[in-house]
Amino acid sequence: MTEFPETQASLLASLKSLDDREAWERFVGIYRPLIYRIARKRGFQAADAEDLTQRVLASVAGSIHRWKKAGPSIRFRHWLRRVVKNAIINIATRKKPETVISSLSDREILLEPTADDETEKQIESEYQRQLFQRAAAIVSSDVAESTWRAFELTVLENCSIENAANQLNMPIGSVYAARSRVIRRLKNTVDSMENN
Repeated sequence: MTEFPETQASLLASLKSLDDREAWERFVGIYRPLIYRIARKRGFQAADAEDLTQRVLASVAGSIHRWKKAGPSIRFRHWLRRVVKNAIINIATRKKPETVISSLSDREILLEPTADDETEKQIESEYQRQLFQRAAAIVSSDVAESTWRAFELTVLENCSIENAANQLNMPIGSVYAARSRVIRRLKNTVDSMENN
C-alpha cells in the first residue's frame, strides 16, 4: 500500500543478510514503485521522488537488522511508514528556505501535526493497492481466463452481469459463480499474505 504490502517474515529474515541479492530484488520490486508513487502524490517531482525512494531503500538496508516484530499488532509496514515519513520531512527541511514554505505539501509536513494523517492515508491506500495487485497476479494465473475476465468485467469495470454474460458468451449463473470464485480466492490470498 497501506501501500505497503505485508512483508512475509521469511523475506524480512532474508533481508537481514545484505548478501541475499534475490531477497533484496524482491523487496525493491515490491516497495520501489510504492514509495515512488507516495512521493509523487505528495507533490515531489520525478527526480525528487526517485531521490526519496533511494533514500528510503538505503535507510531500510542500513537498519533492517535492528527491526524486530515486538507484538502481533506490530507490522513491518508500520516501521516502513515511519521511514518514509522521516525521509519526506528530511527532504522538505533541506530545501532552500524560500522554497520550503512555498508549497502546500511542504507547509503541511512542517507545520501541521495532521499532515502525518495524509501520509498515513496515502501509505494505507498504496498498501491496499499493492496487496490487491499481488493477489490478482496470483489468482489470475490460477483460474481460467474466462473466469478472470468475468470478475474483471463485473467488479473492476463495473459492467452488469447481463452485459458480461453477453460479452463472454456465458450463462448469467456462470458469471455470478466466476465472480464469486475469484473474489473468494482473492480474499483468501490476501489473508494468507497478511498472516505470513
